[in-house]
Amino acid sequence: MSEKKMTSSRKNHLKSLLLQIAHGLLEDEAAEKEQEKQRYMEENCPTPSLPGCMQDLQELCRKLHQQIDAIDEQRYDMETKVAKSNKEIEDLKIKVQDLNGKFKKPVLKRVRMSADAMLQALLGSKHKVSMDLRANLKQVKKEVKEEEEAVGDWRKNIEDKTGMDGRKKMFETEA
Repeated sequence: MSEKKMTSSRKNHLKSLLLQIAHGLLEDEAAEKEQEKQRYMEENCPTPSLPGCMQDLQELCRKLHQQIDAIDEQRYDMETKVAKSNKEIEDLKIKVQDLNGKFKKPVLKRVRMSADAMLQALLGSKHKVSMDLRANLKQVKKEVKEEEEAVGDWRKNIEDKTGMDGRKKMFETEA
């Protein structure tokens, strides 16, 4: 059972038939909608009988305004219900997505790249500074404190600072 290819003329003929059928269905549907609209208008909107005197016309206008107000209230209520329903639908969609599972992060490949190469890849030709981190550190020279060397014998330090002579020496060395 080998599948035979359809000729292009046959394809075009079938397409045109499908389009004709679809066009006919659309026309029928439009005519049906128009008939339904006419039927609804006849049921809900009877033709008004226009009275001859001014008071009857004013009374008719008042009645029509009352009906318009009632319909506007209904329309407003329906719009709020629809808006509330749409919000609930969106919330439920979000809940369904959350229940289905969260977005899985793809596994990233480990790339061995130096800081210089990374900056050059990110910044392109703008990158001219070398990223030698140790070169950018401050150089701190370690100063040898005299006190640490002089601390050797703690008794000597205490004897120097005792009495009035010791206090005098403390102030002299601090100042």
